[in-house]
Amino acid sequence: MIKVAVVYHSGFGHTKRMAEAVIDGAQSQGDVSVLLLTATEACERIDELDDADAIVFGSPTYMGNIAAEMKRFMEVAAKKWFVQAWKDKIAGAFTNSSSFSGDKLNTLMGLVINAMQHGMIYVSLGMLPAENEPESMKSIQGPGPDALNRAGSYIGPISASFQLTPDHGPTKGDLETARRYGLRIATVARQYHRGRE
Repeated sequence: MIKVAVVYHSGFGHTKRMAEAVIDGAQSQGDVSVLLLTATEACERIDELDDADAIVFGSPTYMGNIAAEMKRFMEVAAKKWFVQAWKDKIAGAFTNSSSFSGDKLNTLMGLVINAMQHGMIYVSLGMLPAENEPESMKSIQGPGPDALNRAGSYIGPISASFQLTPDHGPTKGDLETARRYGLRIATVARQYHRGRE
């Protein structure tokens, strides 16, 4: 059985919804066990991540960067770096902010670099912009809230929750993008696991 772990921080609940969507997607793959941990819980249960085939990191983008709580987890996880405990595990990342940009790319790059430092194998989103609404790319309004990958990210899912409460944002399309990313992570982890066997 493949094990997918998601470690995230969510200050207001928006990034938590994305984390849950990633988990939902991973579970839809079938024989996949999941572990959903906040960054604080992951610091306390860090050794449990050693058994995961894939670890997906999620953080809101605060002031164009990774949230402090997620950075703390990354620093606690440095003890795993010393022994390369997560080397060759599948990795992924996602983020949310209150605007379309918010400099989310910087957050994702920080999470990718963290995975690379650990020797992990990073999985891209693997989805075109507005994949389910390609014609929207030919309008000035662009993709709507139901569009998959509406912001055109390739590194991992990004969402914009604006000033909405978590029950209204991220949008349906952003959450479905995160769910499909979880499915992709589980699929790649399974393929990699079988290849090692």
